[in-house]
Amino acid sequence: MTRAISSEMAAMLGAKMPFFAFLTGSEWARRAGEPGICDFVTGEPQEMPVEGYAEALARWSAPQNPHWFGYKTSEPAACAVVADSLGERLGGDFRPEQIFMTNGAIAGLTVALKAVTDPGDEVVFLSPPWFAYESMIQGRGAVPVRVKLQAPRFDLDVAAIERAITERTRAIIVNSPNNPSGRIYSSAALTELSSVLEDASASNGRPIYVISDEAYSKVLFDGRSFFSPATHYARTLLVYTYGKTLLTPGQRMGYIALAPGMPDAEQVGAAIFMSQIATGWAFPNALLQHAIADLDKLSIDLAALQRKRDLLVDALTGFGYELTIPEGTFYLLVRSPLPDDMAFVDLLVARDIFVLPGSTTELPGYFRISLTASMQMVERSLEGFQAAAREAEQVAEAGAGAAF
Repeated sequence: MTRAISSEMAAMLGAKMPFFAFLTGSEWARRAGEPGICDFVTGEPQEMPVEGYAEALARWSAPQNPHWFGYKTSEPAACAVVADSLGERLGGDFRPEQIFMTNGAIAGLTVALKAVTDPGDEVVFLSPPWFAYESMIQGRGAVPVRVKLQAPRFDLDVAAIERAITERTRAIIVNSPNNPSGRIYSSAALTELSSVLEDASASNGRPIYVISDEAYSKVLFDGRSFFSPATHYARTLLVYTYGKTLLTPGQRMGYIALAPGMPDAEQVGAAIFMSQIATGWAFPNALLQHAIADLDKLSIDLAALQRKRDLLVDALTGFGYELTIPEGTFYLLVRSPLPDDMAFVDLLVARDIFVLPGSTTELPGYFRISLTASMQMVERSLEGFQAAAREAEQVAEAGAGAAF
């Protein structure tokens, strides 16, 4: 029988089948939202929205002119708010005319890839990755090139990136703070990466762009600083979403910002605009853009998020788990006590604890905990995490005895 779907979608499904199967067919997929479970799978909100969010939307929902809810692209007032915010937070001369409002980071990444790559170009991404990078690159018709980062720190490996660059390389996706590791890449590493990309661009005779996924750039722990590739490398397209800082992933607003001093900025900006139209009008809705001056000032309670991180880190370490302690993001990466992380996840499921298996996101032998779970879930889960670790130890001992 002939294939019913496009070859492009078939390739994507084949590459991401474990993740797709988990999201749609797992025990978690059947029980998500059920009272009493401890849901640590995704970065979904498990508590009420940040104070001031709904009030801001209500305040700006009153129309001020006949075009208030008309077609919107990148509203000048919204772009000015973003440029000022970036300049204050990162430094550098971010210009409003080089800000492009998008309906979230997923759209921003898709638009950026479409704007600067051609089918057949190579796009480097870092593994373990956010699950959709490979599929998005394939969806553009480009070739994904994976660079594996080394556990347990998962630091930026500039030497490995340099080895992966060929004459066909057109872009690299950098995600810091990184999902799933929580690692913040240092200024020194980004400076080194910039030098490598400058040299490779000159050697190839065409520029290599950085597409910088900065979704979690405001979600930082321990008073840490964030460093953006956009202040280190002029050919950077900075992609951001408000969905993480405000924990409102269903309200789709973000942006692409061109790095200060980007060569050919006017041409790249025009390509982004056309890509937004061709991608299906990838602009935020009118109300979110009107409200951005208020929304940009809001944030989830980072101190509360860190308290959940610290409680889990201390407890799980005491139970014998090995952890990669996050410097930012919503996530805590944990080595599975069993080599088969899916088998260990089943031990947690038996205790009504749901986490994301590492095997679904190129990280077998690990699992990821989302800190957006409520504190009640965190506290309720501790006994189950301890019991599962003990059971895993018994399973490992029984297996070793059988092998002997």
